[in-house]
Amino acid sequence: MPAAPGDVFRAFSDSGVRRRWFKLPGSGATYEHDFRVGGGETASSTFAVLDMEPQQLAYWSRYLDIVPGRRIVYVYESHVDGVLRWTSLVTVELRAGAEETGTIVTWTEQAAFVAPTGDGGDDLKHLRGGTRLRLNGLTVALAAR
Repeated sequence: MPAAPGDVFRAFSDSGVRRRWFKLPGSGATYEHDFRVGGGETASSTFAVLDMEPQQLAYWSRYLDIVPGRRIVYVYESHVDGVLRWTSLVTVELRAGAEETGTIVTWTEQAAFVAPTGDGGDDLKHLRGGTRLRLNGLTVALAAR
């Protein structure tokens, strides 16, 4: 990431900065964020796909461990139309890169797919794609500062 570890950490902890890169797809999104151990985030939105009924998306997380500027550990659930689809344990580690202004971000996610779509073959691709979009958004939000 083209930013110092403290700036990357702030992008996770500061709700205003977080809204620039952590977003649910769809419209009518709502967010609540409490960045502390035991706190977490809730988000919901309506996602419409052509020729399908709109889906109600919900996200819930809880922070388990926070080491300022270095590590964030949290669990989250993803729900579609009131059904728990998957849950994950995420560890985000931050360390200074070779350049003084850069940060190496290590994102480790352990997911359990509770209610797979069809045969489940696309669920991991969907999860990875969403994570990639968020990390790309994080890079853009940090560059815009």
